[in-house]
Amino acid sequence: MIIVTGGAGFIGSAFVWKLNQEGIEDIIIVDRLGKTDKWKNLVNLRFVNYIHKDDFHEMIYHDTVRFDVEAIIHLGACSSTTERDADYLWQNNNVYTGLLAEYAMEHGIRFIYASSAATYGDGTQGFSDDHDKIKTLKPINMYGYSKQVFDVRMLRHAWENNMAGIKFFNVFGPNEYHKGDMTSVIFKAFHQIRETGKVRLFKSYLPQYPDGGQLRDFVYVKDVIDVIWWLFNHQDVNGIFNLGTGKARTWNDLINAVFAAMGIQPNIEYIEMPESLRNQYQYFTQAEMAKLQKTGCPVDFSSLEDSVRDYVTNYLQTPDPHLGN
Repeated sequence: MIIVTGGAGFIGSAFVWKLNQEGIEDIIIVDRLGKTDKWKNLVNLRFVNYIHKDDFHEMIYHDTVRFDVEAIIHLGACSSTTERDADYLWQNNNVYTGLLAEYAMEHGIRFIYASSAATYGDGTQGFSDDHDKIKTLKPINMYGYSKQVFDVRMLRHAWENNMAGIKFFNVFGPNEYHKGDMTSVIFKAFHQIRETGKVRLFKSYLPQYPDGGQLRDFVYVKDVIDVIWWLFNHQDVNGIFNLGTGKARTWNDLINAVFAAMGIQPNIEYIEMPESLRNQYQYFTQAEMAKLQKTGCPVDFSSLEDSVRDYVTNYLQTPDPHLGN
């Protein structure tokens, strides 16, 4: 049995879709559906059972799991970069991850977990996933810190020889619809264009970056799950790895690709950034991908334009925008 935590969420449900494509249905989804629309991500998927996150926590804590577990793909966490409840983030992104990691170690189970590029803070220390450098990173928000704490814990206990952590950069694509304010700018831009004919982007407050010239490493969720699938099948490959394209692109590039996919001339308005975000804003992210490439991982990342076109035309513009439709 393969456990996918966060299996109703964005990347989690996409990975379940990938498993289904590979003919695998012996899957248990662990999540907390609550009052969100995450359940819609499950409709087109094939799996054995759904277990509430709190119930699964109790099963792991008391060692009362009564089915054979081949792997735990831990993608369930609080992913809001603006969440202010530090205790909640600590519990969800550090304590819970540690519990699952220890259980996997004790039972010889493959463990792959989600870290984040938010651990790199403002980027002044670079974006190297070298283990020695990871220990020195200084995140600029609590979300990034909660991920960093577990990465360091993993290295301190030398667990990096038995599990894989993934630092996701700016992932976008189908099945993110339930995320509210945390949906990708592509998702937001598509709906802004439909409603107003234009897109609003934050102005730049650093002279070296023009308005809309801030840079991000945008990576398509379909490429992301291909990497996770490869790691799932290569249990000898362990450690902490970046997962981006390795090529930073501007917000303007991104929005122009959305307009092009919709067949509409670009119309971008630059607006003031809220004061509360200015000291936490990353102007540049770009994954160093040499470490993952050296493992032999064969994934070729799609271009930004091709990825946006696929997302817009095959999902956002369809009646059923979910993977597996």
